[in-house]
Amino acid sequence: MSLKLWYGVAIVFIGLSLQTSTAFTRTLRVAAFQRCRPWKLPTTTTEPLFNNIRAQTPNSDANGAPPPLEKISQPNPKEVSRRVFEFDDRPVILFDGVCNLCNGAVNLALDWDPKGRLRFAALQSNVGRALLQKNGRSADDISSIVLVTKKGAFIKSDAILIITEELTPFKFLPVKPAARLGRYVIPGFLRDLIYDGVADNRYSLMGKRNECRFDSDGEFEDRFVDDGLATMQM
Repeated sequence: MSLKLWYGVAIVFIGLSLQTSTAFTRTLRVAAFQRCRPWKLPTTTTEPLFNNIRAQTPNSDANGAPPPLEKISQPNPKEVSRRVFEFDDRPVILFDGVCNLCNGAVNLALDWDPKGRLRFAALQSNVGRALLQKNGRSADDISSIVLVTKKGAFIKSDAILIITEELTPFKFLPVKPAARLGRYVIPGFLRDLIYDGVADNRYSLMGKRNECRFDSDGEFEDRFVDDGLATMQM
């Protein structure tokens, strides 16, 4: 393999997977605060993502008071997954909704995916939690980015590189072949070791927030999975 090709693989993997350089981190910090609207995260892992979901349930009393949390049926992971991919087979990226680094990366991915091949949902959302369970992970596991497809899921560096194959950050940069080559040339345990080092320190790198921010002007509305798919009546 030529030295130039090795350099290409290294640039893509370091820039898009590790995201630790000063310039790239600055870009992510700016991107994390653009084109987004806030939604309140649940105070506990068992509380629905949006507080008004309970008030809209059929079991609310005459005064509109929601029923106790334990009486609300939890979404069935298999049913939620079926709904997510029933009319749209685009993969879904599950990201940490309170991580500034992750939110910045999501906004860059939106810019670098002009054809809209990818969709997004927060790991902490009802849809995100259901998709985690459907693919054999704990509903509370936010330790890794997850790329969910109709047939299965990918995590850590595999997810990053597969996502990278769908992005076009620069017109003349061969990102797709470099990312694909990286999956097969660089051993998975080495890639995941580096990924874990960044993921475990993501809050230290760029901090975290109590609210996740989404698109504010509707430009990317169809790119985020409707969380109502996990809360409608089964």
